[in-house]
Amino acid sequence: MKATSLAVAIAAVLTTTTGFAASVVDTTETLPEAQAGECFAKVVIPAKYETQTVDLEVKQASEKINPFAATFQASTERIQVKEASTKIIPVAATYGTATETIEVRPATKEWKASLKSGAQPASTALLAAAKAAGLNLETTEVGVCYHEHFIPAKYKTETVDVLLSEASETIDVTPAVYAWGEETVLVKEASTKIVAVPATYKTETEKVLVEPEKVVWKKGQDLVDRINTTGEIMCKVKIPAVYKTISKRVVDTAATTKTIEIPAKYVTKKIQKLVTAAQEKRSPIAEKRGTVTKTVLVTEPSFTWHEIHDKTMSGASRTGHQICLVGKPAKYETVTRKIVKTAATTKVIQIPAVFKDVKIQKILQAAGDDRIKIASVSETVQKRVKVADERLEWRRVLCRTNMTSGVVGSIQKALSAAGFDAGAADGQIGRGTLQALDAYQRDKGLNRGGLTYETIKSLGVDVTI
Repeated sequence: MKATSLAVAIAAVLTTTTGFAASVVDTTETLPEAQAGECFAKVVIPAKYETQTVDLEVKQASEKINPFAATFQASTERIQVKEASTKIIPVAATYGTATETIEVRPATKEWKASLKSGAQPASTALLAAAKAAGLNLETTEVGVCYHEHFIPAKYKTETVDVLLSEASETIDVTPAVYAWGEETVLVKEASTKIVAVPATYKTETEKVLVEPEKVVWKKGQDLVDRINTTGEIMCKVKIPAVYKTISKRVVDTAATTKTIEIPAKYVTKKIQKLVTAAQEKRSPIAEKRGTVTKTVLVTEPSFTWHEIHDKTMSGASRTGHQICLVGKPAKYETVTRKIVKTAATTKVIQIPAVFKDVKIQKILQAAGDDRIKIASVSETVQKRVKVADERLEWRRVLCRTNMTSGVVGSIQKALSAAGFDAGAADGQIGRGTLQALDAYQRDKGLNRGGLTYETIKSLGVDVTI
């Protein structure tokens, strides 16, 4: 509870005393090499600056301007008061007439149910059926018609040899013959009886390794470890091996068995002995065959298309479907149109320029100015230039084993001696100590964000590492 309260206090101090700029470069993606017992924290490596001497212009170069007026002289000069020009006169176009025959409707071809006027178009299904039957619709000429014919299936009669009754056999059985007699019969074979002899036990103790020793990275829990702006403290901690002492029951003498012999048992019984075994007599029966007449399909039913004047097939086989290629010729019209014989043009008439004598004043000397150059003034100054950005890096910080009240007191005294008031040297990390530590790191250009060994060395505090 005490550690939690102080951690909250440290976080509050850091909120007011530290902070990352948006441009801080984070180079802490990979943890550093470390030994067990060492702790590392993300700390702010301050930006690096250097002082440079530069010449700054404090007064720019300029000039002084003294203007003077222009001087004139009177004279007579012939000037143009109206420029030469042209007058354009239009010449009208001449026209004539021409006749031309133009196509107003293209020639068309269409499959219909007949060649009669007003016949309905043939369906796409009917055309597809004709094409599937081998009719070339693309090369058919206009005015040709086709009838669809149905060709029924063809069958033939065949005589087939078939099995009427499979081959088999009859079986006659003669029963077995027995005679009575006496015989000693084994009713129970000789055997053994195994008697179990139980094991004896004793109690032993054993030390068992539950978890081996290991070294792992853990987030820091020390209060001082968390003096940083990110709260991310990683410590490499050695975790000792874990053992457990157990009691176990072990065998003193193993379980065994004892074998007891049991003799065989016999009895005399009256029994029937086999004189003649049962027998069977098999007589074969031949198979029976015959002939049957059956109808066999020779060709499947089909459809075909014939040109209507082809009489090779009977009219009775027609299905009633008919397709005819009907053509409609192109339509032309003769038109008379007006054409240009000679294009409209223009005639250009030249109009000369008009001149006039006038009195004018000519410039002897144009207005101007005299310019006097004034040199610039410069001063030598020093300026601070950033040569490296602020960044985040892992740095070793104090671990719990080194953080004693004596070490903390020495740090407080060193901070106060350096001019950074850390309060009383009470060996406790408080708000005043944290504020003094942050101010010292900023003033000395040290890495900020934790009680690093770099800071401790700068303060001259001896810490056993």
